[in-house]
Amino acid sequence: LREIQDAGGNVVLFIDELHTVVGAGAAEGAADAANLLKPALARGELRCIGATTLDEYRKHVEKDKALERRFQPVFVGEPSVEDTITILRGLKSKYEAHHGVKIKDSALVSAARLSQRYITDRFLPDKAIDLVDEAASRIAMELESVPTDIDEVQRRLRQLELAARQLAEETDETAQERLADIEDEMESLNQKLANLREQWEAEKLGVGDIQKVRQEAERVELEYTQLDAAIKEKQSTGYPVGEADYQKLYELDVQRRKLAQRIEAEADAPAAQPSERRLLRQEVTDDEIAEVVSAWTGIPVSRMLETERAKLLVMEERLHQRVVGQDEAVEAVSNAVRRSRSGLQDPNRPIGSFIFLGPTGVGKTELCKALAEIMFDDEHAMVRLDMSEFMEKHTVSRLIGAPPGYVGYEEGGKLTEAVRRRPYSVVLLDEIEKAHRDVFNILLQVLDDGRLTDNHGHTIDFTNTIIVMTSNVGSQMIQQISEAGGDEQEMRAAVKESLQARFLPEFLNRIDETIVFQPLARDQIRAIVEIQTRHLARQLEEQGITLHVTPAAQDEIASEGYDPSYGARPLKRVIQQRLQNPLATEILKGNIAEGGALTIDAQEGEFIFKTSTTSETVIETAGVS
Repeated sequence: LREIQDAGGNVVLFIDELHTVVGAGAAEGAADAANLLKPALARGELRCIGATTLDEYRKHVEKDKALERRFQPVFVGEPSVEDTITILRGLKSKYEAHHGVKIKDSALVSAARLSQRYITDRFLPDKAIDLVDEAASRIAMELESVPTDIDEVQRRLRQLELAARQLAEETDETAQERLADIEDEMESLNQKLANLREQWEAEKLGVGDIQKVRQEAERVELEYTQLDAAIKEKQSTGYPVGEADYQKLYELDVQRRKLAQRIEAEADAPAAQPSERRLLRQEVTDDEIAEVVSAWTGIPVSRMLETERAKLLVMEERLHQRVVGQDEAVEAVSNAVRRSRSGLQDPNRPIGSFIFLGPTGVGKTELCKALAEIMFDDEHAMVRLDMSEFMEKHTVSRLIGAPPGYVGYEEGGKLTEAVRRRPYSVVLLDEIEKAHRDVFNILLQVLDDGRLTDNHGHTIDFTNTIIVMTSNVGSQMIQQISEAGGDEQEMRAAVKESLQARFLPEFLNRIDETIVFQPLARDQIRAIVEIQTRHLARQLEEQGITLHVTPAAQDEIASEGYDPSYGARPLKRVIQQRLQNPLATEILKGNIAEGGALTIDAQEGEFIFKTSTTSETVIETAGVS
C-alpha cells in the first residue's frame, strides 16, 4: 500500500475477489486487510478497482458499510454473442501461439453460438473461451501423441488378445467358435491398424516440418518485437540508432513474412482434399468445437452439424420402426422437432409440449422412448415421472425440492435435478390425470417460459426438452366412438370435453398439441407381433439359440392377443404364456441345447416347437379356447 501511495497516482490497484479482504488477517484484535485500505481510500491516495460477484458482495462487502461506501458499484453484465466473437478474435493469436495450431474464424463463431445455446450454467465469454482452448489443446495433443483412431483400435486389440488367451485354454465347441470369431476380428483390426499407422507416418512427416516452422516463426516474431521496441525506446529518448539495428530489423521482418506465408500455404494444403479425413489436423474448425460441446453436454455431435438435416427429414420413418400406426402423433412430434431445429421455435419455450390421450397399450409411452432414441441416441435419455406418486398435496414439493428447514432440503427436486443433470431429454409425465391439481401450477411456467426455479434458487433450463404428458382421460369414450364407427372429429370433441372438465384452462392453453391415439386395428397388431418376436429372438440369440417364428405362428399370436380395449399389452402376455414359459422349461431340461436352432409354427390353434437339426417336435402346446 505504501509503495502504491508513493507512486503518486501512477499505479491503479486491482483486487480480484474483493470480498476476501473483509476479515482477512484479523486475528486477536489485529486490523483486517479491509481496514488497512479504508484510510488510503478515504484520503484519495489509492486508486483501486475491486471485482466480486453479486452474491459475495451482498454476503461480505455490504456487511462492512464503511468499505462499501468507499467504492462506487459498477454492474458488469454478460457480453452478447457478437461481443464474445470480437473478444475471441482478439485472443485467437495468443491461443494459436500457445497450442501451435491454427484456429479458423468459423470455429470462433461456433464457440460463441453453441456455448450460448447449449451450455446454460456458465456465462460468456468464459464458456466460449474454454471451448476454443479445449478444442485447440485436443488437436495439439493428437499432434504430439497417438491419434484417437489408432488408440481405440489398439485398445480393442488388447481386449481381444486377452479374450483369445482365455478361450485358447478351453476345449468345448462354443469356446472354439468364439475363438475363431475373435481371431477373424483381430485379423481385420490388425489390417486396419496397419493402414492407420501408414497414414499417420505419412502425415507426421509434413506435420513435423510445419511444427518446426511454427516454432521458428514464434522465435523470429519475438526477436523482431523486442528489437522494434528497443529502437523506438532509443528514438523516444534521443539516442542515435545504428544502421546495423535497422538492417537487422529489416532482415527479421522479411524472415517472419516468409515463414508466415509458408505456414499459410501448409494450412491450405489439406483443404484441397476435404473428403479424406486426416488423422493429424492442424486447425480448429467448427467440427472440433461441436465435438467438445458434445463431450461436455452429452448431445451427439452429428445432431448439430449437416447430417442432422437428413435425419430430421426421415424422422417419421425412424419412429415407425418402433411405433406401429398413430400417424398423427408421429407427425406432430416430428414437426415440433423440425420446427425447433430449423430455428423457427420460440427459444424461450420447450422444444414441444404434448398431451397424448388414448386407450391403454396403444403406444403412448413407446413413442416417447423412440423419440428419445432418435434425438439423443439413447432411449434412456428420458426423464420419466410417474404422476401417481404425486397424488397428495404434500408430495408436490418433491418435484422442485423441499423448502428450507424441511427434511430432504439438500436432495433437490426429482424433476429439477433430473433436467439439471441432463438438460437435453424427453420429459415424460406419465398418467398426468392422477397428479394433484397443484402440480399443474408448477408446470405452468415450464410450459410457458421453459424455466423452473428449484428450492435452492437455481433456475433450471427446460428450453432443450420435449415435454410429453400421457393420460387415459376420455379413453372409454374414444373406445365407444371407435366401436360405433364414429369419425375423428367426434373423438376430438369428446376428448376436449373430458379434458376441460379435468384440467385447468390456463394449463391446456399452454400445451402445443393434444394428440388422440387411435385404438389398434388387427393389421397393426400383426405388425407389433413381428417386433415382439424379433425381441424374443434377440434374447435367445444371447444364449446361442437361433429362433425362427413362422408367419402362421405370428398370425396365431395376433389372433389370440387381439383385444381392442387393451391395445398391444395382451400380446406380451400371450408370448409370455404360450411361448416363453414352455421354452424356459425345455431349456432347463436340456432339450434345447446352446448352438441349436428352433422353429415355432402353429397348426389349428396349437404352437409347435421344432429343432431345425433333427426336425424333432420338442413341445406341443394346446390351443386357447
